[in-house]
Amino acid sequence: MTTTGTSEKLFAAASQLIPGGVNSPVRAWKAVGGVPRFIRRASGSTITDVDGNSYVDYVGSWGPAIVGHAHVKVVKAVAEALKAGTSFGAPTPGEVDLARRLTGALPAMQQVRLVSSGTEAAMTAIRLARAFTKRARIVKFDGCYHGHADPLLVRAGSGAMTLGVPDSPGVPEATASQTVVARFNDRDEIEARFRADGEHIAAVIVEPVVGNMGVVAPQPGFLERLREVTAAHGALLIFDEVMTGFRLTWGGVQTLLGIAPDLTCLGKVIGGGLPLAAIGGRTDVMQLLAPVGPVYQAGTLAGNPLAVAAGLATLELLTRPGAYAQLEERGAQLEEGLRALLRTHRRAGCVARRGSMWTLFFGVDAVRDARDARATDTAAFARFFAAMLEHGVYLPPSQFEAAFISLAHSEADIETTVRAADRAFAAMG
Repeated sequence: MTTTGTSEKLFAAASQLIPGGVNSPVRAWKAVGGVPRFIRRASGSTITDVDGNSYVDYVGSWGPAIVGHAHVKVVKAVAEALKAGTSFGAPTPGEVDLARRLTGALPAMQQVRLVSSGTEAAMTAIRLARAFTKRARIVKFDGCYHGHADPLLVRAGSGAMTLGVPDSPGVPEATASQTVVARFNDRDEIEARFRADGEHIAAVIVEPVVGNMGVVAPQPGFLERLREVTAAHGALLIFDEVMTGFRLTWGGVQTLLGIAPDLTCLGKVIGGGLPLAAIGGRTDVMQLLAPVGPVYQAGTLAGNPLAVAAGLATLELLTRPGAYAQLEERGAQLEEGLRALLRTHRRAGCVARRGSMWTLFFGVDAVRDARDARATDTAAFARFFAAMLEHGVYLPPSQFEAAFISLAHSEADIETTVRAADRAFAAMG
């Protein structure tokens, strides 16, 4: 039995000082119950809490830790950058190096602007699309999460979906009215939306592989049809690859499928665990950004030298031969093990995986969209989460979040996880 006394004391203190005791909603564990673990340190594939409990970690800082926690090369790069200072409010050589890396990996990103969070990247993409097309309306998909900017907190995924508040108070009705919500993987609906209102739609924004209602893959032809429909109606296509960028392959889903979106949002992996994100795309669109254009966007810590150093070091590690093949191998090993356990224990559920992103859904045979995701057995997931924690495995505390494998996860880690899942299924009854 894990001990939690120190985490309990810290959470009680934090709850008096911080709304909900956390600085991001899903960390409060409301969907799974219990007291969130306060983390002391992490290394490789392991995370350790303040009570000394260690776990095989599949949160991975919600995606950035693709090379593992505290990788020696990333730590060294940050330490070297730190010697020169933490922030200058001026351009640095590293920003140019990172921009060159990103534009070289994603041909559709002809120019790039570094920001500090995925929310900023998506917010800027929407602003650019509206300015470029001179239209106001945005199409997003039910269950997709693109940060907490006002226009995108309509039928959102991630924490909003977990807590059951996809439409946030504080978002003006006039703002929300300009966001059109469609069903992910439904080509007929998106075509109907454009037939009815295409002349007013500035852009479609989509997670090309969804990770914010759990992992949900696009059906064959869906993303290709989005590209065709937006192009035909003069709207922009925005790929939110904050989660998938450099996670599923070198570049992103767009490089896997050969689709060129007009704008791309990146984050997580490109910052190597420090706050860093990016918005990039066609030169004619990006040139609208100040100071060369009229669309204003700024950030005091944008392109922070420590974050840039961590990102460059992480990307360098991902260029090593076999890196993505290893992630795929570990993912397949885990998927096979979990699928076998579902059969053995005769439990309804499915394993959704793309590369090193995965979700074990309970109570359904497949998840194709947010409606399917909401039909899952979240109570069963909460029991599974608690049992896995007791057996030394740290999962995202929500049925509606992706879990992540890193290069630091070994075959032994995966075997440990499958054995823990076997015992967890047995304990769930």
